[in-house]
Amino acid sequence: MTQQSNLKTSETDVLIIGAGPAGLMAACWLARTGVLFRIVDKRSTKIFAGQADGLQSRTLEVFQSFGFGDRARKNANHFQEMCFWSPNESGDIVRNGRIPDSVPGISRFQQIVMHQGNIEEWITDSITKWSQGQGKVERATLPLKMSVDESLINDTSAYPVSVLVKKLNEDDEAVPEQYGAKVTNGLYRQFDGDQDQFYSDLQDGLLDDTHELIKCKYVIGCDGAHSWVRKQLGIDMIGDTTDLVWGVLDMVPLTNFPDIRNRSAIHSKDAGSIMIIPRERDLVRLYIQLKEVPRMKDTSKSEFGGGDAAVSAKGSTTGRVDRSKITPELIVKNAQEIFKPYTFDITDLDWFTGYQIGQRVSPQFQAYNRIFIAGDACHTHSPKAGQGMNVSMMDTYNLGWKLAHVCKGLAKPEILETYEAERIQVARDLIAFDHKLSRMFSGKPKDEVNKDGVDMLEFKEAFKKGAEFASGTIVDYIPSILEIKEATPDVEIQYYTKLASNIGIGRRLDSSQVMSQADARPYHLADRIPSDGRWRVLNFCGDVAKNAELAAANADFAKYLESKVNFVSNYTPVNARVDSVIEVLTVHASDRHSLEMHDFPQALWPKDSHGRSDYWKIWAGIGSTFHNGDCDIYKFFGIDTNKGCQIVLRPDGHVSHIVPLGAEGIKEIEQFFATFMIPQTKVLDIDITANDTGRFSKPVLAV
Repeated sequence: MTQQSNLKTSETDVLIIGAGPAGLMAACWLARTGVLFRIVDKRSTKIFAGQADGLQSRTLEVFQSFGFGDRARKNANHFQEMCFWSPNESGDIVRNGRIPDSVPGISRFQQIVMHQGNIEEWITDSITKWSQGQGKVERATLPLKMSVDESLINDTSAYPVSVLVKKLNEDDEAVPEQYGAKVTNGLYRQFDGDQDQFYSDLQDGLLDDTHELIKCKYVIGCDGAHSWVRKQLGIDMIGDTTDLVWGVLDMVPLTNFPDIRNRSAIHSKDAGSIMIIPRERDLVRLYIQLKEVPRMKDTSKSEFGGGDAAVSAKGSTTGRVDRSKITPELIVKNAQEIFKPYTFDITDLDWFTGYQIGQRVSPQFQAYNRIFIAGDACHTHSPKAGQGMNVSMMDTYNLGWKLAHVCKGLAKPEILETYEAERIQVARDLIAFDHKLSRMFSGKPKDEVNKDGVDMLEFKEAFKKGAEFASGTIVDYIPSILEIKEATPDVEIQYYTKLASNIGIGRRLDSSQVMSQADARPYHLADRIPSDGRWRVLNFCGDVAKNAELAAANADFAKYLESKVNFVSNYTPVNARVDSVIEVLTVHASDRHSLEMHDFPQALWPKDSHGRSDYWKIWAGIGSTFHNGDCDIYKFFGIDTNKGCQIVLRPDGHVSHIVPLGAEGIKEIEQFFATFMIPQTKVLDIDITANDTGRFSKPVLAV
């Protein structure tokens, strides 16, 4: 045993605790932006089966922006319609309706299904690429103690958070309990009541060479519903837990049920409900309501365990679910009753679990503006709406670029305060949505006997309305230093401007086709705005070929960018690439054939230190492509071709500000960035003339 004075000590900008989807998304941002980080997970192995599976439209847009969206679309099962089944007068289930699974036109991507193991692999591969192989998950590594030096929290160069971690024995301590089942299952996650004792046992004894003290600037807790990080901060989860228990099977079904390959919701008369999720490789996932579940007599702990201070359902006298008695056979038996008069059996069982419905949300998502929690660590709910993994990743997609800007000295720490303000409202909206949906899903259908039951028409309408929210595309961030819009008491009213009547400030920018001025190739605008940490100013300069006033304004804007002081150069390190912090993209509304690249000022498609011109800065927004139809992004966004505008876009694709062309708009953008960006005077320690042929697989933020 070694003494504390000999304890291994290290430093990192960001420590991520938990390597599930939320933690990996955070690491993906930090790798993409060149920020030093470490990511630890107590699990000894990756997930290869089970867990979350649905990917919503917005999540796929984000995957596309990181460069691995095609892997998701090629390997996953794609949904097209949602079918609804309920009992007829005889009590047999019959189909009573179909609706589109995703809202048509809400995104260029629709919901797909792929198990979490593949999703984690895609993100991990991206982390490996952009970190040059340095950003690896440190598995079988458990955090034990965390302390904060409050005297250092306002010093952005300091490492005020210290976390003691222990390397576990991968063959014993880091292997999840499977409760005697031969098939991989998720019961250890859903009913983990023993975690506190596990941590307590490991903390006993002297420190040895399996321990390490990591000093951090920032910590992100992505360690699940029983979050160790959240408990260290003394933050409770508020919400309620029901007595409703559901089983989950991933298997190949043997059945004559006609919609087994469609996403379907089944309400039986008395046997419960089922949700069908068709998966890849002939698999189907079933969420099956369990009418009778083996329970323990011990009621001293919350069903979710770990000493969490959750508010349980009032009046509940049932014991804790005996997770060792939840078996595939028990789940299948319940499913067979619900499917009647259709037959049902299974083969090729891949994974199973059981869970109890509850909705809880943390009252705060951070402490000291240094320690943050994300994903299941700050909100838990049922999986019915397909939101858990998606919302969790969007939490850290919101946070990651902000940490990168602060760690690189580009922005003030105040931008980190917007994380909680923006994401806590999303979590509360999610809890409200899931609360209604899960109870309607679990209730008996309304009939002559059960007059207080679930109205099937109301259930279908709730699902249809919820599909828009579930897509993730309508998240609307509140006014802040990052969102310039007027506050409104009605959160349902989105903030628009006349300059771009179809773009909501605070929401993600939707995408439509544009054409390269240089070679006529059509692209989705979003595909030219990857998630690399940079801000964008989209210069919709209008029809500069026919409108002399717009042409003059465009020329003046270029002269402004060439001046020594402007909102691009102010916040870019002295010898860094001119577009490495704020990138300007120009989208004109003229006939592409009436203009040449050289008709646009060089400042709008600048040359780099090697003299190379950037041909991907000028785009035609209106015209006909040879193979992909017509495009009119001005109409799509509601922008007048004779007025134009400029759009300020956050690194995560949300719209921050929309201003008119000309001096007035430039001033507004200057004022916007001045509130939170830090003027740059430092000279980077780089050779700007060195060979940089590998630049397309390296971070670009402030380099």
